[in-house]
Amino acid sequence: MAISRKEAERKGVRGTPPDRTKGARTGDRVRNQPPAKPAHTNGRPNGPAAAQPKVELEIHSILREDGTLDEARAPKLSQEEVKRLYRLMVQNRILDERLTTLQRQGRIGFHIGSIGEEAAIIGSAAALKPEDWLFPCYREAGAGLLRGMPLQKFLNNMFGNAEDPVKGRQMPCHWYDREHNLPSISSPIGTQITHAVGAGMAAKIKGDKVVTFAYFGEGATSSNEFHVGANFAGVFKAPTILFCRNNQWAISVPFNRQTASGSIAIKALAYGITGIRVDGNDLFAVYKVTKEAVERARNGGGATLIEAYSYRLGGHSTSDDPRVYRKDEEVAPWMKRDPIDRLKKFLLRKKWIDEAADKKMREELSEEILAGVAKAESLPQPPIESMFEDVFKEVPENLKQQMAECLAAPRWKGH
Repeated sequence: MAISRKEAERKGVRGTPPDRTKGARTGDRVRNQPPAKPAHTNGRPNGPAAAQPKVELEIHSILREDGTLDEARAPKLSQEEVKRLYRLMVQNRILDERLTTLQRQGRIGFHIGSIGEEAAIIGSAAALKPEDWLFPCYREAGAGLLRGMPLQKFLNNMFGNAEDPVKGRQMPCHWYDREHNLPSISSPIGTQITHAVGAGMAAKIKGDKVVTFAYFGEGATSSNEFHVGANFAGVFKAPTILFCRNNQWAISVPFNRQTASGSIAIKALAYGITGIRVDGNDLFAVYKVTKEAVERARNGGGATLIEAYSYRLGGHSTSDDPRVYRKDEEVAPWMKRDPIDRLKKFLLRKKWIDEAADKKMREELSEEILAGVAKAESLPQPPIESMFEDVFKEVPENLKQQMAECLAAPRWKGH
């Protein structure tokens, strides 16, 4: 039964009475008309609606806090592989501790570490193939080292010396390694998400069987980059993994002020992609869910949003003092869930290591890092000329003149 527009507005009914829209010409503007049926569904023109990707809100965990393993659900990792990943996690921790000390001593300007998040980073990066592309945030130095980035290259970036791959133009912890498909890190929050999705879409168009992978913290899910990236990943079924390290603090903003959602993974529903939560302190669980997501993406199954639930044990960076905004009582339970201690308990139970071997390994890693620091500190600063390079293929005349003026100007000793 048709009703008048006035009556429809009074009753709160949206839509135009049928007799008002009959015979409307193409191009006529019909207000309040019910939306037409979409011409396509799930990115496939005129195709049937696809099954909604699964979102799992239960936190996946395999390695218990006492070091025992759920063998039935454990991924296939050899003894040597688990020991290698453990070594990388310990190296990551020692490196963070040493660089924090160097910053306090005034020998480097800044550091942003990943203490407490080593399992999330190392476990996920281990699930990728060498040909895959990894778009890091600034906490994933461990992932770079796992993929083959030389330790010395990373340390050169921390000091901004003449052998720094970015020639001192970026902040410390803003490295790249082209040889291992690790693009340059950017300070603005979330920019790597759209880069990773775009690269995934390009790979799909080219027919390359590669997967792209983006790391970010839960704070980045409040950025437009996250929305745009996740939306494009869903619409175009990009072979991309969106890996959120939910360490529960975005500098001083707690997770419950970041979003009203109960989790990060549930946001996948809005974008039509798979969403999974995993215990970010469990190396085995992180590796397994990431491996499954990577293979799904490689085989045309589209993107996955993984939420690695963990905790940032230290400050956001060396410029931050978390004691100002959170209590020690909140941190204490997470100290007992340390991912390195947890994996060490497993290795000791299996008798794959003993305390003596563990101590020796840590001493060797410390010596390697100290040697790398000594070399990085001994190298000169980037030459002044490097400020004018890498902009144009051939340096134009006006830049040559500016460079000459700069070189002729007085400078402080050592600059």
